[in-house]
Amino acid sequence: ALRLIPLLQHHSSKFIVRKSRFGLTDVGDLSPEDMKKIRYLSLIELTAFYDALGVELKRNRAERVRGRENGLFGVPLTILLENDQKKVPGIKVPLIFQKLLLKLEETGLETEGILRVPGSASRVKNLHQELEAKFYEDTFDWDQVRNNDAAGLLKMFIRELPSPLFTVEYLPAFITLVEKISKIKLQLQALHLLIMLLPEANRDTAKAFLQFLKKVVANEGKNKMNLWNVSMIVAPNLFIYKGKRANQQEMQAAATTAHIVRLLIRYQDILWTVPSFLISQVRKTNEAAMNNSKRQLMFDKGVRKLLRRKTMERERPERPESDIPEGVIRVYAPLHSKVSMAIQLNSQTKAKDILARFHCENSRGSSQNTRGQIQSLHEIGGNIGQHCLDPDAYMLDVYRANPQAEWVIKPKAS
Repeated sequence: ALRLIPLLQHHSSKFIVRKSRFGLTDVGDLSPEDMKKIRYLSLIELTAFYDALGVELKRNRAERVRGRENGLFGVPLTILLENDQKKVPGIKVPLIFQKLLLKLEETGLETEGILRVPGSASRVKNLHQELEAKFYEDTFDWDQVRNNDAAGLLKMFIRELPSPLFTVEYLPAFITLVEKISKIKLQLQALHLLIMLLPEANRDTAKAFLQFLKKVVANEGKNKMNLWNVSMIVAPNLFIYKGKRANQQEMQAAATTAHIVRLLIRYQDILWTVPSFLISQVRKTNEAAMNNSKRQLMFDKGVRKLLRRKTMERERPERPESDIPEGVIRVYAPLHSKVSMAIQLNSQTKAKDILARFHCENSRGSSQNTRGQIQSLHEIGGNIGQHCLDPDAYMLDVYRANPQAEWVIKPKAS
């Protein structure tokens, strides 16, 4: 089961994720390869979880949806991101979606009825056409866009995605968690695993959207949009049914999907944290794969001889490096003026202590490269692809879980 602890505050139930000695890991803190394994393991866990509750985990057949190959609206998220990454490498949320959210955050959060009061249909249609023509040329005039029109374009973008943001495949599983599971703690556990299951592009875009909706609700005093209003308005755009009986199904699911959106907005801080037991399973999976490939190599004597010779060549100049005593790690910081340091760990050393030590050593001759960037300690290799560590992670525990890792200080991926 997931480690969710209820804390009673002001007589209303609040949930947090318990911090282990490894700290908390956000979905963006692991390598894409390890996140694929998290998705696979989450499906196994969710199936077992529903089974234990006597609930059937229904899944729709994943349809191969053909959307447009270019443009902004009606384009599959993955294709949109591929196009955007040519312009901004490493981007995780489509540029047009980011721009619409930014426009609304800058000027629309206090607008009364934002998301509820529609913009002018003809204006929204014209803006839509103009965006398609001018957005990538950077010639679109954002000052002409009224807040309610921007909200209309935002809802249109989500509605016109060829596949729903929360996927066709897991739509029944989202509905089931509200209709068949009554305890909120269990609903959140199921929801947490479902979020882990989403494809990366869907999850990152949903995260940006939910963070925006949380800001809308936080400004309820000015915009008159409470959690209930926002959920009711947004749900039909997120949980879209296609086909002949679409309207009827949507009407039946309206209250249920609004409840899901309420949970998503209210408890989102829990949902982007990768459960620690899944990370340990990923470590075990990676270790098993490493051991298998080692065994495979052992069969080939020629490869063994070659490896032995290569290892000897590689180790000769770096003899002292391999004699690092237990509990001492060498930390690399390629962007700092002092690029590496051996650090003795004790049971209280945290990742933030190592960062502070580098910062202190480098504060005089600080490199131009590191200014204005938030640096993080990364665990790389061994039984994990790449893991950006929580500043509160106890390093001796992480080191013991992965003694073969390298430790590198670099900016956290945004």
